[in-house]
Amino acid sequence: MSQAYTQDLPARLAVNKYETDDENSHIIVDQQAIDEEGVAELLIRICPAHVYSRNPDGTLAVEYAACLECGTCLALGRGAVSWHYPEGGMGISYREG
Repeated sequence: MSQAYTQDLPARLAVNKYETDDENSHIIVDQQAIDEEGVAELLIRICPAHVYSRNPDGTLAVEYAACLECGTCLALGRGAVSWHYPEGGMGISYREG
């Protein structure tokens, strides 16, 4: 039996706990490969946490602190994105399973 949720997704995500590592990003973007592969708009569109956006100069911006660690960008980044789980104790702790 599935549980019915009465809150919208942003409200449910807000109860998660984030421990961010302000010194070390766990997402590395190769801007040249992003341009060559043409995956910037795909990454912006598919990331459920809206981690990716465009900088004013057209490069891809990464707000890694918001990452849900789902790996979607790694799967669809076509080699332009390097991703690993944050260092121990850092990252997201899900509160709703």
